[in-house]
Amino acid sequence: MAQIKIYALANTITQHRQALSTAIHTALVSALNYPVEKKFQRFIALAPEDFIFPADRSEQYTILEISMFEGRSTASKKAFIQQLFANIEQQCGIAPQDIEITITETPRHHWGIRGQCGDELSLNYKVDV
Repeated sequence: MAQIKIYALANTITQHRQALSTAIHTALVSALNYPVEKKFQRFIALAPEDFIFPADRSEQYTILEISMFEGRSTASKKAFIQQLFANIEQQCGIAPQDIEITITETPRHHWGIRGQCGDELSLNYKVDV
């Protein structure tokens, strides 16, 4: 399971929503062997007064917060992050300088999904990649 929140200025979200969605999901599928049909993304479009960031970032500054089941290797998470940087730059034109990514992993029993605890779910994919 992976839930992804994308924060950016409203103009950036409006301009890049579909390309960002594709870039992020492609990296998830490629680097973490995530099922293609599982896409959980939330775009949070912010007004300039609600999104304060350092002067060395541009108006394209974008934050990705990714929550997922624990169990993936350090190497696979690093590959995922690098794939995100590359895909977003290629598909959206947003420079890596303007992208910040955090991954938060939690045990499956900390999730509630479709009326069940996450550790009771049958998954059609591997988490330990």
